[in-house]
Amino acid sequence: MKHTFPFYLTVLLAFVACAPKETAQSPADKILLKDFAPVVINNIPVTQVERAKYDIIDMHAHDYAASEEEIAQWCQTMDEVGVLNTAVMHCSWIGRPYEEYVAAYAPYKDHFRFWCCFDYTDIDTPEGIAKACETLERYHEMGAVGVGELGDKGEGDTYARPADGKDIHIDDPRLKPLIAKCAELKMPISIHIAEPYWMYLPMDETNDGLVNAVTWHVDTANCYGYDKLMETFENAVRENPGTIFIACHYLNMTHDLPRLGALLDKYPNLYFDISARVAESAHTPRATRAFLIQYQDRVLFGTDNGMDTEMYQNIFRVLETDDEHFYVPEYGYHWALSGFHLPDGVLQKLYHDNAERILTEYK
Repeated sequence: MKHTFPFYLTVLLAFVACAPKETAQSPADKILLKDFAPVVINNIPVTQVERAKYDIIDMHAHDYAASEEEIAQWCQTMDEVGVLNTAVMHCSWIGRPYEEYVAAYAPYKDHFRFWCCFDYTDIDTPEGIAKACETLERYHEMGAVGVGELGDKGEGDTYARPADGKDIHIDDPRLKPLIAKCAELKMPISIHIAEPYWMYLPMDETNDGLVNAVTWHVDTANCYGYDKLMETFENAVRENPGTIFIACHYLNMTHDLPRLGALLDKYPNLYFDISARVAESAHTPRATRAFLIQYQDRVLFGTDNGMDTEMYQNIFRVLETDDEHFYVPEYGYHWALSGFHLPDGVLQKLYHDNAERILTEYK
């Protein structure tokens, strides 16, 4: 007797034979986001800006040089890239008292402008506040043109020395005499408030700035959060209209420029610098360009990223060119950057004129 194979089994076996085999894990499945290092393959312009288009006043840097030789090299680099002078800001992490770092840079003082901290020693007493005001006057006599960088990431001004201002926020009533003294001495206050917003969001797959955010994540369990810090800052700016405030790093509002714009519209004594926020701003080039043009009289150039030539030139490329889709790995994000191609008049103000007005006409 002849046996015939059921038709439906024939079809089923044919389907199984043709079905795709389970593939091995793709190499891409093993790549960690922190190791993402793409190479641009687009045939698009790449512009090397060796020297800034206009002379620069850098309103945000620190005591990076470890020796007189490094200070001299820094000055040479500044001359080569077009930086007239640089604000060397005082912070606790600098490692030496104000008097010492001023003395170290004194032979090159034409290249630098000095900024000082508030002295919070005994700030809880009237005598301590009076002493802090006297110290500020003494530093001013020694050449300090402003106060900064103050830094409040939720715990108060922890950047200061010889004593930090832990739990002392910029709107603290104890600081009122010091801020008034700044107005009297015509010393702007440069202050770092909060961190980029990604650092406050959940550290999960929805966080757009995750690679950098993980490193700089802010735990707000025992300190002020982002919005509370912005409230303290606005209180101080509003209550001290005679004092100029410089919000470092776009006030850490690169993700919400309309919010920063609303503050600038409201308070004529408020300025902002662009320091250390190239990556945070150059991935939204059209929005940032429009913002910088709109607030061209209130923006200040700053670096806050060391003293090597390439550091300056990366910033120039973003500000001056219309290059697009390029990476600067040192910034620590996964996204590509694009240039703003700012108009000449805006560049002139950003690079030089606004800072010169604050540091001279404000006098």
